[in-house]
Amino acid sequence: MAVYIIEHLEPRVWKWCLIEYRHISQLVGRRSLWFTNVKRKNKNLSRIGRVFHDSVSKLNLKNACILDPEAKKTLAPKEAKKFKYFIFGGILGDYPPKKRTAKELTKFLGKNIARRNIGRKQFSTDNAVYVVNQIQKGRPFSKLKFQDTLEIHFNKIESLILPYRYTLVGKNNEPFISKELLKFLSHKRV
Repeated sequence: MAVYIIEHLEPRVWKWCLIEYRHISQLVGRRSLWFTNVKRKNKNLSRIGRVFHDSVSKLNLKNACILDPEAKKTLAPKEAKKFKYFIFGGILGDYPPKKRTAKELTKFLGKNIARRNIGRKQFSTDNAVYVVNQIQKGRPFSKLKFQDTLEIHFNKIESLILPYRYTLVGKNNEPFISKELLKFLSHKRV
């Protein structure tokens, strides 16, 4: 069983982060989800995964892989099955991307942590975990379908553009996005 580790790199757990983290927990299960670098006690996170105050860099993990768009090699199914831990930067992404995973996380991890990408485009955290989960189950990255940017229409004249990459899932190739997040965004605009 793989463990998906989110190194929380924001100053606090924003509502948007919590929604994405809940979506990840629904995908991989509470026992397979760890949150590291969480500076304040957070009951919401401890309900959906295991919480560590220390950074993942202090955990001394073996068979671990950091997912970083700046990594030279793309994660492949055969090697993904060998990793026990997958590490992601819990970052509210900027557009254009500022390469925060490389600057704030990857450079602090030891040489024994493998570095892989899932393409060069910026994913939401829950989509990054979804992609790695699919690769870990044997599906090559090249067989996944994506949509770059997502426009959410609220009514005939209002919409919001999310400039990230979303995985297309199901028979209808719908973007992988939390229904809770869509609801949050529709209320947030008011």
